[in-house]
Amino acid sequence: MATLSDDTLRKILVQIQQTAIQSQRALNISVQQTTAKERERRILQLTIDEIGGMKGDVNLYKGVGKMFMHVPRDVMEEDLKKQEKELTDDINSLNKKSKYLEKQFNDAQNQLRDIFHHAPKQ
Repeated sequence: MATLSDDTLRKILVQIQQTAIQSQRALNISVQQTTAKERERRILQLTIDEIGGMKGDVNLYKGVGKMFMHVPRDVMEEDLKKQEKELTDDINSLNKKSKYLEKQFNDAQNQLRDIFHHAPKQ
């Protein structure tokens, strides 16, 4: 079995460490984004529930910039449900990304552990 030079081994270790660090940072960002999107989705769900509980003749207004525009109930409900679906899709995508990043981080840690475990004792 060929032995690696100290310089080559050091480069490999640095690369694995960088992969682990980048994966951990990206995972943290992904978790934060998921939390924010879940909060947004919950607010939308509450808004949809509130609108659903109102009488049919209530005027609904949507914020547009610094003003509010009258919006028909069915259009408002459709927009809110569309936004909720988009947020759900985003959350699912972020969860998949988080799982991938977590696996990448764990793989890098395992590689480091294996290298140090099998390294000759000095």
